Amino acid sequence: QVQLVESGGGSVQAGGSLKLSCVASGYGYGSACMGWFRQAPGKEREAVAVIYTGGGITHYADSVKGRFTISQDNSGKTVYLQMDSLKVEDTAIYYCATRDRPYCNSAFWSRRADYQYWGQGTQVTVSS
Repeated sequence: QVQLVESGGGSVQAGGSLKLSCVASGYGYGSACMGWFRQAPGKEREAVAVIYTGGGITHYADSVKGRFTISQDNSGKTVYLQMDSLKVEDTAIYYCATRDRPYCNSAFWSRRADYQYWGQGTQVTVSS
């Protein structure tokens, strides 16, 4: 059974930085499409960034390009989200996600339905 465990959330002032981590276990493939979604109060869950652990290809939402960086460790089982220049509007619960295929769907990478496994979420709060 695939399990995703996030850590690293917290509170920070606007302009600050946070780094999230997601550790995957129970995954049956050697590579994966892993990424981050977020959900703010009263809003739908939206994609933030994903990475293909087999080759390092990444995708980012326009709202975070240039500010957030997704990366992985050498094992490909831990994915990070470095968040810099944080804005108040980045406040949300951040969820780690992966899909039951060992590759990313580049055309639909941001589609929530493409991801079958989710972590429990970690709160990120950015204050002005």
